[in-house]
Amino acid sequence: MHPIAPSRPFATLPATAGVGFKPQHFDAILADPREVGFFEVHAENYFGAGGPPHRRLTALRERFPLSIHGVGLSIGGAGRLDPDHLARLATLVARYEPEAVSEHLAWSSHGGVGFPDLLPLPLNEETLARVVEHIDETQEALGRRMLLENPSTYFRFAESTIPEVEFLAEVARRTDCGLLLDVANVDVSATNHGFDPRAYLAAFPMEQVGEIHLAGRFETVDDAGLPLFIDAHDSPVADPVWALYGEVIGRIGPVPTLIERDDAIPTWEVLAAEVARAGAILDGARGGRRDAA
Repeated sequence: MHPIAPSRPFATLPATAGVGFKPQHFDAILADPREVGFFEVHAENYFGAGGPPHRRLTALRERFPLSIHGVGLSIGGAGRLDPDHLARLATLVARYEPEAVSEHLAWSSHGGVGFPDLLPLPLNEETLARVVEHIDETQEALGRRMLLENPSTYFRFAESTIPEVEFLAEVARRTDCGLLLDVANVDVSATNHGFDPRAYLAAFPMEQVGEIHLAGRFETVDDAGLPLFIDAHDSPVADPVWALYGEVIGRIGPVPTLIERDDAIPTWEVLAAEVARAGAILDGARGGRRDAA
């Protein structure tokens, strides 16, 4: 049995609603008095040493909590982690000291070649051992705990022997990492594979969740005419995802929640309205818990 890793420092985001930062919104953000709990950035966009990206991020960091979300470390990759990539991530984390650092249960590189996607993994003992090893290495390099995000998937591997929720829970147990619960990913995978998203969420180890993601999707059909959802991040959060999110927050209480939008970027006012909607659900959970007390 793999020993439980010793606890590392784990800075936490406030249990409020945040949004992914886009440079075109920078001036509007600074001028907008509406409350945003935190901002999230993709780590790889800030691997350079300086210039306008870092000037903007420094200005944001002076005013807001920060989450750094990696998309290219390839935690599930078959080979060793790219030491240069990991070193750049560690430098970025040391520079900005964010409240959260996260990555995906996926792979995105092989044999020194990177792919512009987050690719799925067979969930079995071999993959579990590899993911645990890579998270241990990452947390050692960062000197802190990270969050691991549940994937959106479009097919299943015959080699998979461990249910996804059990896999994530065991990774967290062995490495002492936290989890990032992407409710939109649950909705996408549940539709594509025909399982009950509420049953998945009921089994999820919520005590390990340090952040929640909400995002839009692209809806189509497969060759058999069955519904097929794509995790697209190019549209508003869908109503069924809002419903699932409300149920989760109603059950476990407020958790830092991020609105993701990475394509077809709307105006700041449109994104801020989605942040406000998530914030209202979080505030409602706080009020209900005060009433119960």
